[in-house]
This record gives sequence, structure tokens and C-alpha cells, in this order.
Amino acid sequence: MSITKESELLGMQKASEAVAYTLKEMVNYAQPGMSTKELDEFGAKVLDSFGAKSAPYLTYGFPGWTCISVGNEFCHGIPTDRRILKEGDLINIDVSAELEGFWADNGGSFVLGQDINQHQKLVDASKEILRKTISNIKGGVKIADIGQLMETEAKKHGYKVIKNLGGHGIGRGLHEDPDSLLNYKNRFDQRRFKKNSVVAIETFISTSSTYAVELNDGWTMVGNKGGYMAQHEHTIVITDGQPIILTEMNGIFN
Repeated sequence: MSITKESELLGMQKASEAVAYTLKEMVNYAQPGMSTKELDEFGAKVLDSFGAKSAPYLTYGFPGWTCISVGNEFCHGIPTDRRILKEGDLINIDVSAELEGFWADNGGSFVLGQDINQHQKLVDASKEILRKTISNIKGGVKIADIGQLMETEAKKHGYKVIKNLGGHGIGRGLHEDPDSLLNYKNRFDQRRFKKNSVVAIETFISTSSTYAVELNDGWTMVGNKGGYMAQHEHTIVITDGQPIILTEMNGIFN
């Protein structure tokens, strides 16, 4: 969406606060021995306290309130009683929701407890790439150039990017134009970021895969060549200068 009046900005701020606070609380709540279902139900209660409704459930009928991916799962992991969190797990939580007609999206990967499996380096690279990416986005900048920046930075850290996942416009729906904000340069994409538009910018930084493939459950995605992936995501408003990070409260850059 494009922000045209103060009430729209306020609406986006409220929706973004709900998803950002929920993500932060879920990360803090996660403990070894807990099931992803238990973590998801905790997140549902936090969203409900804001009056917000789960976007993946509303939009796609997703079998959970938030997406929780563990280990070699890249994204869209289904919360379940059978998946028990362990010390050192690489976990990704993606929280998106609708509140009073406005939609916001954010996500983050983190290591649970001690980094016994050596995932922190990947997580830190993903955070740093998102921070650098957002700082380079403003009205008039080519979308493809931002994709190139993301891939260049990933390579500098010794990682790859997932080519069939990307950020997206957001606001009055979960996925809006501009869609397919990719982590690499699509030389055929001549679009530019527009001032006052709202987008969800996200990294997909991988150790060995370049494509995400869907498992038989119809949701969970893993790498075409295995390995691990970290994702970090903010909903932002594009300006003439530095973007407004609407989901800043999630603390994923901390």
C-alpha cells in the first residue's frame, strides 16, 4: 500500500507493533524441551491481546498461528506437538497478522541457548545483510539493485541466497505489489521503490542451497541442496531518506 494520510500510518504502526511484540515475546519464551505447538499457542495469545488475527491462517488456512521452522526447515514450518525444541537449535519464527484492516509481517532466526551447532555466524550475517539492505532503500532506488546488494553481501560472508523466496508489498493485504523483492539481481526487473509505499523486506541467507522446495505436508520448505537458512524481516515505509522501520520493536537487530 501507499501511505496517503496519517490514519493509514497509525493503522500500520498498530499492526506492526502487534507482530513485532509477538515475535519478540515468542523468541524470549522459547525453551529447550518445549514443542513448537506450545510456542505457537503462546504467540497466538499475544496476538489476540492486541486484537490481531494470524495472517497465514486468515489468508491461506495455514495449520498454525505463526510459522515456526527448526533446523534444516527453511520456512513455513507447521507448529506441532511432535517437534520438540533442543539446545542449539536454529529456529525461525515468522509472525504476520491483520489488525483493523491493516497487515504487517516480520520474522527472525535465532539460536536457542548455546551455539553448540555453530549456527550463530549465519544468523549474524542475515541480520547484518538486512540492516545494510534497509539502509540503502529509498524512493527511486531500483529493486534489482537492492537484490544485487543482498546477494553480494551474502557472498562476502561465504553464503548463498535463496532465489525463489522474496519480500513483498504489504498493507491492506498480506502480499501486495511490489511482489518478488528478491535477494539477487533480476536484470529484467526495471521497477523502483516508491516513496510512501509499505514493503516487507526479508533476507533468505543459506549455507548451501539456492532454492527452497516444499515438503509433502504442503507447507514446510527445505533447501534443494540441504544445509541451513536464516531469515530476518522488517515491515518498512519507504521515504526520501532512511526508511521508517515499523516493526523495530521486535529487536531482531539486537
